[in-house]
Amino acid sequence: MDIRFSPEEQHFRAECRDWLHDNVTGQRRPMDAAAAIDFDKAWQRRLFDAGWAGINWPKEYGGRGLSIVQQVIWLEEYARAHAPWIGANFVGINHGGPTLILNASEAQKEYHLPRILRGEAIWCQGFSEPGAGSDLAGIRTHARIEGNELVVNGTKIWTSFAHVADWQELVVRTEEGSQRHKGLSWVICPMHAPGIEVRPIRKMSGQVEFAQVFYDDVRVPLDNVVGGLGNGWKVAMSTLSFERGTGFIADQVKQSQEVEELLERARSSGAIKDERIAEQLIQLRAEVAALRAMTYRNISEVVRTGQPGPEASVIRLFASELGQRLERMALLLAGEEVLDFRYGDDDLVADYLRGFAATIAGGTAQIQRDIIAERLLGLPKSR
Repeated sequence: MDIRFSPEEQHFRAECRDWLHDNVTGQRRPMDAAAAIDFDKAWQRRLFDAGWAGINWPKEYGGRGLSIVQQVIWLEEYARAHAPWIGANFVGINHGGPTLILNASEAQKEYHLPRILRGEAIWCQGFSEPGAGSDLAGIRTHARIEGNELVVNGTKIWTSFAHVADWQELVVRTEEGSQRHKGLSWVICPMHAPGIEVRPIRKMSGQVEFAQVFYDDVRVPLDNVVGGLGNGWKVAMSTLSFERGTGFIADQVKQSQEVEELLERARSSGAIKDERIAEQLIQLRAEVAALRAMTYRNISEVVRTGQPGPEASVIRLFASELGQRLERMALLLAGEEVLDFRYGDDDLVADYLRGFAATIAGGTAQIQRDIIAERLLGLPKSR
C-alpha cells in the first residue's frame, strides 16, 4: 500500500480546491422536501457541466475516467469546502451507478449513467422488506416471467427518496421455490410504472425521506435485469460493498473537521478543563485518524481489485458508531442552549437526530459485525 500522492494527484487536488472555493456559496439545502429535490438536481447539474461529476466513471458515459484515488481526493476536498450534500442523488451516484458500471449491459450503461450524472434521474434502493431488513437473503418480493416482462408483487420498506425517484435498484425473487441467496435478480425498476404505490414514512424530525413501496403486478422489461436472471445476490453484494466502502468518504472527512471544531468549542467555552471531556475529545481525534488510515487502506484494495471487499464493513461499522459519538459530544458541549433549537435551526441537532439511523441503514451494526467475523476473521457462521 502506497498512501503518498503523486505530483499529478497533488495538482488535481489543487484544481478541486480552486473550483470548490469559487463555486461553493454556503447556501444550505432547503428543509422543504420539494425545494430540496430541486436544489439537489440543480447542484448535480452544475457539477456535471463543470466536469466534476463522476470523477472515476468512464468517459463514454459522462464521467472523467480518472482514478479512484482522484475520486477520493475530490471527496476529501468536497467535504473540506463544506459543499452541499448530494441529497436525493446519493443512491444513484454512490452505489447505483457504480453497480451498473461493474455489472450492467452496454445498453443499460449508455441509457442510465449519463442521466444519473446530470441529475436528471433520481434513484432509490429496493432491498429491505418488513420481514427482511438486515437479512437480505430472506426477501419475499417476487417476480414471475411473462413473455419479455417480469411481473412484480410484494413490498419494500425504508426506501429513501422513493416518493421522488424515477428508478429503483430492486432485488426480487425470480425463481419460484428458491430460498435464501439463490433465485434472486437485481432489476432496474421504473418507479412510475402502473401498480406501484409509495407510502411515505415521516421521520421523528417531521421530514419525509423514507417510504414503503408496494408492487401490484408491476411490469418490468426483462431487459432491465442487471447481471442476468438468478445472479441478484452477487450484484447486490457489489451494491452493498460500494455503499459501505466508498460511499461515505466525504462523511469521514466531515468527521475529521467536526472533531477539530469540537476541540475549539471546548477550548473557547472552558469545557476542555473537565478531564472527562478532554479525554473523550482526545479519544475522538485518535479514532478519526484511525478511520482515515483504514479508508486509505481500503481504497488501496479497491485500486487492486476494482471494488470494495468485506473490509468495507469495518469502515462502515466504525464510521457509523464514531459519528454517533461525535454528535453526542456536540450536544454535550452545546449545553442547555440545545433546548432552544428547533430541527433545522442548527446542523448539530439535525445531525444528532439523523445519526440514529447510521447504525441501521446499509446493514445494521450487528450485521456488519457478522460479516467481519465470518469473512475477515474466519469465524463460524452465527446461528
